[in-house]
Parts: sequence; structure tokens; C-alpha cells
Amino acid sequence: MGVLLLASAGKHFRDPGFYRDVVPGYLCRQDPVPGTTQLSTAPGAAAQHPWAVLSRDEWIAVSGLLELAAAVGILLPATRKLTAAALTAMFTAFLAGHVDALVGAYGPHGTPRRRRIHAVRLPLQAPLILWAWTLRKPALGSKPGARV
Repeated sequence: MGVLLLASAGKHFRDPGFYRDVVPGYLCRQDPVPGTTQLSTAPGAAAQHPWAVLSRDEWIAVSGLLELAAAVGILLPATRKLTAAALTAMFTAFLAGHVDALVGAYGPHGTPRRRRIHAVRLPLQAPLILWAWTLRKPALGSKPGARV
């Protein structure tokens, strides 16, 4: 899991476009178009949602940083249980983005390629959630209750 999280965190910064579709539009702040006071209007954008505190690129960077922190936390016996519980919650929260991306792939701006990609990405969340949940137990070789 640590290696997977490190690879994913790196991809957030090397290829942020890979994650663009899975950041729901309602979470994305609508910034003014540079040089104007007019808000940008992304396809399907509605009124600014109260949770829209970051731009799409900022959400991608924050989730990459969270995955990087989780990669370290899952490897440290002292933080493993807490990190695994947090990962379970994070992967569960990511379900909303994957559902939103799949719905969008079947919308007017969707393509057959995006439909295939998101039809695969959504169900992959289930094994990630279950795997993270199972990591709440102590790492191999560590004794329960032992202080590190």
C-alpha cells in the first residue's frame, strides 16, 4: 500500500490531468477569468458551492500530498492504525469523485474512452477501501502494545 500511495502521489504532480475528471465540479472554486471580474464557467458548472474552497488543480495537489503523508504513515508502526482508518475514509470519500466522473463520461462531453476509463476506475475503489481497512492491524513483526 505504501508503494502504491507513493506512486500515486508522484503521479498527482507529474500528470495531474489523470485526476482532473475525478474531482467533482461542486468542490472546485470558480476563479475570475484573468484580467476580468467574470467567473470562469466550466462545462456543467453551477452556482459556487460552499465546499468549493480550492481550484481543481489545488484539490489534485492536496490529495497528492495526503497520499504522500499516508504512504509514510502506513509504514510507521506508531501511526499505522490511524493512517489505515484515515485511508479507508479517504478512499471512501473519493467514491463521490469516481461516480461523478462516470456520470460525466456518459454526459454530453463524454467519450467512449472516458466511459471505459471511469467504468474501470470506480470499481477499483472497493478493493482499495477494503485493503486500507485491513491495514488497521499491527504490521508484521510488531507486537501489539509495544511502544516505538
